[in-house]
Amino acid sequence: MKQLVQNLRTGETILLEVPVPLARKGCVLVKSRKSLVSAGTERMLIEFSKANFLFKARQQPDKLRLVFDKIRTDGFWKTTRSVLRRLDQFLPLGYCNVGEIVAIGEGVEGFTIGDRVVSNGPHAEMICVPVNLLAKIPGNVPDEEAVFAVLGAVGLHGVRLLAPALGERVAVAGLGLIGLMVVDILRTNGCEVVGIEPDEHRRRIAEEKGIKTVDPANPARPISEQFGEMDGVIITASSRSGHVISMASAICRKRGKIVLIGDIPLHLSRSDFYQKELTFQVCCAYGPGRYDHAYEEKGTDYPLPYVRWTVNRNFQEVLKLLSNGSLNVKPLISSVIRLESYSAIYQKGNRSLGTLISYGGGCNAGETVVRNPGKSFSVQKVVAAVIGAGNFVSMTLLPRLRGKCIKYIASSSGLRAAELAAKYGIPFVITDYREALSDEQVNLVIIATRHDQHVAIAAEAIRAGKHVFVEKPLSIDARGVEKIKTSLKNVQLPVSLTVGFNRRYAPHITRLRELLKGGPMNVVITVNAGYIPGNTWIHDSARGGGRLVGEACHFIDLVAWIARSRITEVCTNALTVRGCVSSDNATVLLRLANGSTGTVYYFSNGHGSYPKERIEVHSLGRTMVLDDYKNLRGYGFEGFREMKTDAGKGHREQFNRLFECISMGEEPLMPPDDVWNSSFATLAARDSMWTGSWMKVP
Repeated sequence: MKQLVQNLRTGETILLEVPVPLARKGCVLVKSRKSLVSAGTERMLIEFSKANFLFKARQQPDKLRLVFDKIRTDGFWKTTRSVLRRLDQFLPLGYCNVGEIVAIGEGVEGFTIGDRVVSNGPHAEMICVPVNLLAKIPGNVPDEEAVFAVLGAVGLHGVRLLAPALGERVAVAGLGLIGLMVVDILRTNGCEVVGIEPDEHRRRIAEEKGIKTVDPANPARPISEQFGEMDGVIITASSRSGHVISMASAICRKRGKIVLIGDIPLHLSRSDFYQKELTFQVCCAYGPGRYDHAYEEKGTDYPLPYVRWTVNRNFQEVLKLLSNGSLNVKPLISSVIRLESYSAIYQKGNRSLGTLISYGGGCNAGETVVRNPGKSFSVQKVVAAVIGAGNFVSMTLLPRLRGKCIKYIASSSGLRAAELAAKYGIPFVITDYREALSDEQVNLVIIATRHDQHVAIAAEAIRAGKHVFVEKPLSIDARGVEKIKTSLKNVQLPVSLTVGFNRRYAPHITRLRELLKGGPMNVVITVNAGYIPGNTWIHDSARGGGRLVGEACHFIDLVAWIARSRITEVCTNALTVRGCVSSDNATVLLRLANGSTGTVYYFSNGHGSYPKERIEVHSLGRTMVLDDYKNLRGYGFEGFREMKTDAGKGHREQFNRLFECISMGEEPLMPPDDVWNSSFATLAARDSMWTGSWMKVP
């Protein structure tokens, strides 16, 4: 299928060929019929992407500070490469879509195949949409009008925040698509509306809707003198200047209210708001539920008695307004073009108000494989498929797999996988990973999806007779580990399982183990992990398992690897913040079978300039200290004092050895007993955090 995207670094707009997504759990697959170009938002994104690096940095000062912190810890060139990789991404364009349901995912109720729906899907021939982000279209509302529902919901939410009473006077600053729909909604609400807009054509459309307008650049008299003071102002304009807010505060009455929908710098004047006791509020997209994972992805609705108007209920209400004629969007349609003619939309100087994109019928739901035309394929001893296309895959995994034979890359939407396939020369892009499992040429499956998906894909790949590499953790619960153990035990073919504990293979760790042979030891690992916001998926116990399971497992495994012994018992003590256990600020104590001990300090509350990882090993009157896999120092060793090199954390060495083991038919890179021990020890560490007691590792 075709999808319209933008390169975030160059600003280039591309019509990309990507595989059709699957109808995921809680979602439906929609075949697009029309989509609406949100001129303000999409042109703003394109202008941002085409701007130079300095402009982008000035627009995002918070991220610029993170870059400087990373330079201090990782160095200039490594940071530069990381920033460029993040910028070199495809951004899907569009969020106003009308289409027909062609497939329904597990757990979806209330929809049937053939239903005509509106959603916030992008400009693509096929889209996968969660149920709370789509709504059925009334029969008397044509596609060309229904496609305005999402933008209308943004305006409706802004009006709800303003909460104007019957007869109140409200100014709408900015008469673009949202502003003109806000005009209709306010008039339906019984308000006297004044439109503020410099563009004459847009003012004329608003006047035909029955309101008075003014050109802010050339008013006949001050706005307050012409129309009186405003009870409220809704700002739907986008501007790099904060003048619009100053103007809004000037025309508001005492104790008036200003709601911001558009993109305006928030340079507020205290005196403007203080003297009039004005209220200011920013409108977040379509309403309550937006950006809430539980609402959007899990389909958990907010109870109506407590949250009357959610995203979905706003969608439905706008469609009702379109159906009964209260909202008239016909004058807002400037043109309808085919998807293939997309370049005309974003041409410089194009000031069209509402451009619709129409879609043909040439795409089918089963087209889940796309061939990369720029890459040929020849079979080698190890043929891999990469399942997952997130940041770890793009920033870490694929750069270390250069030169290896990768036939497939899979992602749920197809877009990210298509982008990486083009960049790394991977011949096939898929959205259904089973395409790779059924390919007899593929003998290695590399799984780097979200943590909760590891077990199902790994077990299926093992049953298909493939060697499996799973990025850590193997599983977020003990049942998952047991399931993979059973799959590995029952498979008839000689397959191996490797977990992505790459630090085992880092050159500094290899040298450390060579020098520390013999005798029990004390291993102390301090991890300055850095803060990750609590709403990130890794903190979700059902999806990421928490950072102790998802990340600290690295270091629990590393203790066992350095000490050359299995872990027998663990005990975890976590920081308590305001009565809540902070699972990413924990101390894990480990006992090992050979008498060694390990301590993992895993913290997220340290300073960013402090080294991220520090390893100390004490044994038989000798000490080794490793800082950030750059500098290994030895104390008490004859002939060794220091190994100083930025050799990395072992990712490249890990994959080189893995491919070698498979191609040569050698024993598994990671012994199964090591896999089970590290996995169960990590899960026991998490359980101990809640019980506060030592726990035995099975």
